[in-house]
Amino acid sequence: MVPDRKSIRVDLQLIADMIEPHSRVLDVGCGEGTLLAHLVHYRHVDGRGIELSTEGVKESISAGLAVIQGDADTDLKDYPDDAFDYVVLSQTLQAMSHPKVVLENLLRISKRAIVSFPNFAHWRARLSLGVFGKMPVSKNLPHKWYDTPNIHLCTISDFVALCQDLGIVIESQKTLDSKGHIRDVSVGLFSANFFGEQAVFLLRKN
Repeated sequence: MVPDRKSIRVDLQLIADMIEPHSRVLDVGCGEGTLLAHLVHYRHVDGRGIELSTEGVKESISAGLAVIQGDADTDLKDYPDDAFDYVVLSQTLQAMSHPKVVLENLLRISKRAIVSFPNFAHWRARLSLGVFGKMPVSKNLPHKWYDTPNIHLCTISDFVALCQDLGIVIESQKTLDSKGHIRDVSVGLFSANFFGEQAVFLLRKN
C-alpha cells in the first residue's frame, strides 16, 4: 500500500512538500522506499533511489520502485552532473564517512538538495552530556554509543557554517521538535539550534 501524506513521518511530509511535482528525484539512502513511493504516487516524480542495505533494496523493488544497491560515500561520484532536479538525503548525512564530499556531490548531480539530520545541539543532548556525562539517546538518536551508525554528528550551526564555507545557498531551513512541530530557522539560529531535534534544509548551488 502506498503511504499517503498523513501516514509518513512529519519530516518526510516536509521534504515531500519541498519537491515540485513531475521533477527528477534521487533519494539517497532511501531505506524501504517510504518517501520515494509517496513522491512517485502523489507528486508524480520520476523517482530513483540508492540504498546500502539489501533488505531496503528488496523492499523497495518489491514495491515497484527503481532502487539500486549502492554506497553514497563512494557511488555518487559516478552520477553525471545535473542528472536530477532534486536529491534527497534524509537522516543519513551523519552516517557518512565523508559528509562534506557527499554534500558537494549532491549539488553536483542535482539542481537542489534536501538534507535532513538529527541536531546534536538540542537541549536534551546537551543535558545528557553536560549533566549526566553520557552520550545522548533519544527518538532521533536511538542507538547507544557503541552500536550507532552515526559517525559524524553535527549541529544546525555546524551545518549552516559548512554551507557557507562551500558557497551553498540555503533556500529553506526548518526544524522539528519532539512533537513534530515545524519552525523556520530564520526566526533565530540560536533558538533553532537549542530547541530543534531535527533539521531539514533545502539547498541549491550558488
